[in-house]
Amino acid sequence: MTDRRLWSYKDIAAHIRVQPDTVRSYRKHGLLPAPDHVEGGKPYWYADTVRTWVAARPGNRGRRE
Repeated sequence: MTDRRLWSYKDIAAHIRVQPDTVRSYRKHGLLPAPDHVEGGKPYWYADTVRTWVAARPGNRGRRE
């Protein structure tokens, strides 16, 4: 089952336990995947997109939540 909820910087930050500005920096430096949706100039990602990205992050390999 796919999770089609859209997450903002704040939601992603809460999921990976960092500040929203850190997530913005990840995007600025090309470390965050392209947004799945842009509304009013604000980027949003599907929850599944974020979870896939988190699982592939070097510091999180082998960890389970």
